[in-house]
Parts: sequence; structure tokens; C-alpha cells
Amino acid sequence: MTRSVYVTGIDRGDGRQVVELGVMELLTRQVDRVGVFRPLVHDGPDRLFELLRARYRLSQDPATVNGLHYEEASALQAERGTDELVSALVDRFHTVARDYEVVLVLGSDFADTQVPDELSLNARLANEFGASVIPVVGGRRQSAESVRAEARNAFRAYDGLGCDVLAMVVNRVAGEDRDGIAERLGSRLPVPCYVLPDDSALSAPTVAQIAQVLGARVVLGDDSGLARDALDFVFGGAMLPNLLKALTPGCVVVTPGDRADLVVGSLAAHSAGNPPIAGVLLTLNEVPGDEILTLADRLAPGTPVLAVTGNSFTTASRLFTLEGKLNASTPRKAERALGLFERYVDTAELLKRVSAPSSDRLTPMMFEHQLLEQARTDRRRVVLPEGTEERVLHAAEVLLRRDVCDLTLLGPVDQIRKKAADLGIDLGGSELIDPAGSELREAFAEKYAKLRAHRGVTVEVAYDVVADVNYFGTLMVEEGLADGMVSGSVHSTAATIRPAFEIIKTRPDAKIVSSVFFMCLADKVLVYGDCAVNPAPDAEQLADIALQSATTARQFGVEPRVAMLSYSTGTSGSGADVDKVREATELVRLRAPELKIEGPIPYDAAVEPTVAATKLPGSEVAGQASVLIFPDLNTGNNTYKAVQRSAGAIAVGPVLQGLRKPVNDLSRGALVQDIVNTVAITAIQAQSPHEKAPAQ
Repeated sequence: MTRSVYVTGIDRGDGRQVVELGVMELLTRQVDRVGVFRPLVHDGPDRLFELLRARYRLSQDPATVNGLHYEEASALQAERGTDELVSALVDRFHTVARDYEVVLVLGSDFADTQVPDELSLNARLANEFGASVIPVVGGRRQSAESVRAEARNAFRAYDGLGCDVLAMVVNRVAGEDRDGIAERLGSRLPVPCYVLPDDSALSAPTVAQIAQVLGARVVLGDDSGLARDALDFVFGGAMLPNLLKALTPGCVVVTPGDRADLVVGSLAAHSAGNPPIAGVLLTLNEVPGDEILTLADRLAPGTPVLAVTGNSFTTASRLFTLEGKLNASTPRKAERALGLFERYVDTAELLKRVSAPSSDRLTPMMFEHQLLEQARTDRRRVVLPEGTEERVLHAAEVLLRRDVCDLTLLGPVDQIRKKAADLGIDLGGSELIDPAGSELREAFAEKYAKLRAHRGVTVEVAYDVVADVNYFGTLMVEEGLADGMVSGSVHSTAATIRPAFEIIKTRPDAKIVSSVFFMCLADKVLVYGDCAVNPAPDAEQLADIALQSATTARQFGVEPRVAMLSYSTGTSGSGADVDKVREATELVRLRAPELKIEGPIPYDAAVEPTVAATKLPGSEVAGQASVLIFPDLNTGNNTYKAVQRSAGAIAVGPVLQGLRKPVNDLSRGALVQDIVNTVAITAIQAQSPHEKAPAQ
């Protein structure tokens, strides 16, 4: 029977979307096919489902998601009774349930409905669906005692109606009350109770949402600027010095359109990062002249300037009733919501209680979830030398919001802050260092000169070398100021990894540095090595690559079954190329007799069971290989690219292996998610530090 989780509430305004998103994240970590069902809906688009569909790549037909509109449900209940209403909704639920391993049910929202006793109806539906329940209680603007009482009453209500209550969630409580509420409820309820503090950024509308609600005209700004959260509103009517004192981070400045001085002054403050604002809203349908707008655009490119027809008072009245919503157009807000959920919910405990059937498949999304969760369990610091690169900044924001690891960004600090402000990115909690002016530069120069003295490097020469962001970042890793480094989005592979070869060097048990790609196919993850570093490894090096790759695979949850690839099968072929692979296979068997390995073996026999049954019957690896070792770089690099482009696989890497401390290279075409995954991998590698090599 399909396992279902029903997220519901007791009243409106509980911010339940954060919990629904968080539970979906948990479910998709465990199974591949998750369905969504909302029994009762309002007219208009279902923005949360659109977010879930976009974020989790759901293939579910939107027409199957919804049960009945509230008006239909109310009429059916009035005319034919609650049993008929429930029966109709159960039928529609099972239409979804039969196609999915797990169904997430989104309970009614208690907003502007004519359905009597919604709580009892949600409880009845959960029972009829065979779903376990997670009730959510809202605590905004309530005392700690009131919140505790509501949570206890909500549990009693759903439990008393026969529901299987998995856990309680109390959301949007005052930050100063969170710990006390959690402690008291933890001892008063028989199920886990997770308490989430109120996060103003989640309820803050984006600038784009403001523009939509007010019917504002976008005078200046780009999509990134419009995606910023409006955390505050500052109304400008005073002289510029007084306005500047009133500005707050993330505010929208509301001012009459004829006050060009306030427009320019606000944007200049943003450009200086003192403070970064969300945008400017002009009232009275007045817009400054072209000269002022050109200056404004140069001061803060991308920062939105909106214009509305109303005056400041009517505009303010509408602004203060706005509340931000999670939807497909607010992916950064979704990252923040997930970060909040994962910080205050014991996700391992909740996932165990959900006890959804584990899938034998490992999909790309499940692998990505696994990376972030594994990195989060033992938090590490990763240094990102390319601190002014836009993709790196967006990735840093995701990593910080998801609480994956600590970050150090390198580059001119003012430039990093300005770029982040222009993109509306909050780097709070990250460390920013300019290598050129850092107090560490002199000590790093002495360290590097000592390491490279045999090459004639002096302290004076080293002083210039260590100002390079990749050398500086590598020295931070070497000196224990960071646990790993990721670079390469704008630097070549050589510029990224040469400092690691010179400074960090190889582990005592590794003969060479090599690499793997995690190839995320539709239903599994394969490990390819070496596709990026060693052009023509000999038999001993190839054996080392195989052993390193098996260790890396195991570290990331892929059970290693190693295929040493060749055009020949077993003993059927001969020649230097085949002999090298055969010799490497025997060396691996000698060094790691417990490791499942087959070689030489062609690719098709390694991964396709029907071919394996013909060519290598009875093999423990053939047909089910998970680690594929290519005989040379030419073969490996072309194969991974062919699979990536032709099969639509996600290639995560290259992940370097064999170094004493982790340094990883990015493709210069890396997407934001690629950077996030690589940083998570680097943090995980740093969780299992290897013995340092002897000083040389």
C-alpha cells in the first residue's frame, strides 16, 4: 500500500508551505516516485505545486493533483452529506496513489472557505487515505504559553480523531521563545515536536511580487534584482542625510518620483553596500529624467526601480498587507525555507518515522540530496577562490541557506560585497578575504618559499605568487584554515590543481592524483575514472586509479563493483593495451582481494545484464558494474561527455582523489547546482582526513 503523509493545520497563517516543502525534500531523498494530492483547492494556479514540480522534476499531470474546489465541496457536502464528499475525495486520491510509491497530501488552508469543521474533515480524510499526519501550528504574534497550549490541543484533536500523528510542527514563533517552547513541548507530547522560529525573509514579498500586486511599471532592474526579498519599507520625504540614516538592509525605498536626490542617494548607498537595498518604488506616477535614470543604472546595475500611480499613503496601505509566498518564481526563498526546516527539524528522526519504502534506485535527485545531507552532518569550511564570480555567489547563497558548510570567499572584498548586493545575495556568515591585502600573505609567502626552495623560489617571488587566489586558497587548506577548496569556474584546470600538486601533494598510500565523475543516470549513479587528469596511465597507475575510485564511490554511498574497461573480454584478446588492463586488474586483486573487480571487460558487458550473461556468466561485476575505469584519458573523457550529452546524464565532477586534503576543479561551464554539488563533495571528502605525507 502506498505510504502517504498528510500535512495539515488548525487555522490559517501557519506558514505551512515551509513544512510541506521540507517533507517533500525528505520523501524525495528516499524514493524516486512521489505524488502530490491537494483534496480542497481555491480557484487559480496552485503555486506550491508548481514550485514542487519545478524543483523536484515531477512528471505528475497537474490535473490529477487537485480533488475538489471549495465551492464544489461545500455544495456536495450540503446536498449529499459528508460521507459523499469524503468518498469523492478518496476516489481522486487513489487515482494518484496507484501510480506513486509515496503521496504527499496538502491539507486544507482554513482560508475563506465554507466547509464546516475543517479540522475534523482533514482528520477524516487522512484516516481514509491511510495517511499519517503532521499537524502544523502557527505561533506568530502569540505568547509562548499560548503557542504551547495550541500545540497540545492540536495533537489531542488529531489524535482523538484516530489519526496516526507522526510529529507536530510549531512554526513562526518568536526567535527568543523558540528554545523554551521546544523544551516544554518535548516533555509534554508523546511524539516529536519541532519548533521553527519566524523568519522575516520568508514572509517578505519579493520585489517582483510587489510589482505584480501594485501593478507597478519596472523602470530599471533585471530578473535577479526583482527576485530580491523586500525585508522592510523606508518612506522617503526628508532630506537625503536623514534618509540614509533610516535605510536598512533589504529595504525598499518608497519616495515620490520627483525626488531624484533620494533615488540617486539610495542607489549610491546600495552600491557601497551601506546598506544593500532591495529596490526603489516611485509614487505619484513621476519618474526622473533620462540623465538621472542612466546615472542610477550605472550606480547599481540590476537594482529595480518601480513606478506606481498612487501616492505614498495608499501605496503604504497596500504594501503592509503583502506577504511573500513560496512559488516556482522564488527558488531562493525555497532554499531559505529548506534551510530553516533542516536546521530545526531532526530530519533523520522524521524520515525514520515516515518509514517510506526505500527505493533500490539511486536517482540524480536522491544523490544530490544525499550529498547535502552527508556534508551537513559534520560541518566543514570550504574556500572558494572565485569570490566575484556570479555563479559562485549564487551557489554560496544556496550552501549558506541550506546550512551545508562554512565558506570563505576570496577576492577584493569591496567587489565581492558589491556584486552580492547587486545580485541581492546575502553572504551573512561567510568569511571574505582579499589575498592581496591579507595579513596572512607574508606567512603564506614564507611557507611557499620553503616548500619550493628546491626550485629556487625566494620569499620575494613567493610573496607575489601567494596573492593569486588559487595559491592563497590552497595554502589556507594546507594550514588548516579551510578544510577544502573548489575553483575552476573561471580558471583553467591547470591553474586550479597545480597549486595543490605543489603544496598539498599526494597521500602516502596514493601513487598519483586522479579523478572521477559521478555520472547520474535516470535510475542509478555510476563512477567514471579517470576522465580528467592522467593521459596515459601505466598498469600500476591504472590499478591505483581503480583503488582510489572504489574508495571514493564507497565514501559517497555507491557500492563499488569495479570494471576495468577494454575492447577485450577476459582472456579473449591480446596486445599492449589489453595486457595493461589485465595487469592492472591483477594488481588490484593483490592489493584489495575483498574488492569486486572484473577486467578486461567491454563497457556493454560491464553495465548490461543481458550482454554480461553471454560474455561473462557468473561474474559478480559484469552487468552491474558501478565503478568504470577507462584505460586512458582520451577514452574516458570522450565517453563521459558522450553519455552526458546523449543520455541526458548529470556529470558531477571531476572529483580529485589522491591528495592529502581535498581540492576540486570545476568546469568553466559549471552551473550553480554543479558548484553546490562539488562543494558538498569537497566538504564530505574533508570529513575523512588522510594522514599527511612526510615533510619533504
